[in-house]
Amino acid sequence: MINGKIDLRSDTVTVPTEQMRQAMCTAVVGDDVYGDDATVNELEALAAEMMGKEAGLFLPSGVMSNQLALFTHVNRGQEVILPDNCHIVAHEAGAAAIIAGAQLRTVQNVNGEMPLDIVEKYIRKDPNDIHQPTTALITYENADSDGQVRSLEYMKRVRELADRYHLPVHLDGARIFNAATVLGVEAKEIAQYADTISVCLSKGLCAPVGSVLVGSKEFIAQARRKRKIIGGGMRQVGILAAAGKIALTEMSKRLGEDHANAAYMADALSTVQGLEVYKERQQINMVFFRLKEYPLTSAELVRYLAEHNVVINGEDNGIMRFVTHKYVSREEIDQVVDLMKRVG
Repeated sequence: MINGKIDLRSDTVTVPTEQMRQAMCTAVVGDDVYGDDATVNELEALAAEMMGKEAGLFLPSGVMSNQLALFTHVNRGQEVILPDNCHIVAHEAGAAAIIAGAQLRTVQNVNGEMPLDIVEKYIRKDPNDIHQPTTALITYENADSDGQVRSLEYMKRVRELADRYHLPVHLDGARIFNAATVLGVEAKEIAQYADTISVCLSKGLCAPVGSVLVGSKEFIAQARRKRKIIGGGMRQVGILAAAGKIALTEMSKRLGEDHANAAYMADALSTVQGLEVYKERQQINMVFFRLKEYPLTSAELVRYLAEHNVVINGEDNGIMRFVTHKYVSREEIDQVVDLMKRVG
């Protein structure tokens, strides 16, 4: 429960733990643009080490991290191959066109993956053809907003395909620790198949804000300059980085609890008449379902639960999503399911 409400909208609603708040109060800080903030430097080094990369860069948001990756990898007018429903396409307000000047060539997401024969077909093969853009990057999510996790074998095959055409791979690793938990591996086992990774600190990890972009020293040096261009240079931001360090070292270890609670919720919702629950999509901390002959519409359900201090989002293309996190207990899940059963 957060501020007296059961909030199932997203794991972005998690608030800092008491340990984080204490660390933020005592953080050593400096001017990060000058490279003087010791706590930020520690966070960046920690994130890079955990991902098996050389360097990291602290950023205010996951959107800025993804877009900075594109801005650094891609020249204006070049093309990026990516899934049609990924975050960069669907939830970043067309930023790739505005910031990097990139053309996005989307591939249909089939059961959580881009078919690699289509990806290869879409790679521009002739850099001397003046009629075509050139392919500059392949990017995808390792655990997407549909709750699906890419297998290590799939990521390896993407890497091998990219290598054949000398292309870099950027991984939107907003929930990379959720994926690592499902796969039973360290995050660096996933990160090895990408040149750059965006790691979110505030999705389910309780940090108040921020992401870290990791990659080679050369890439991060270029990205640091471009971060300044897009207004991402920050000053005494170690106050935030202190929470980010705990997010990486402590909060990433408890995500299995959220996954188990989501599985519990999927089972419980299956007993509610009028719901169609997509259990096959429940891999991480997300539960998807459709209202099917349920007494309330999506909008009515949002209002009804709000009256009982439960906060949810409405449907998206007919599908509803509940997200578990540190501040959702099994007792609270039972309360929500009971409320939904009592309708009508």
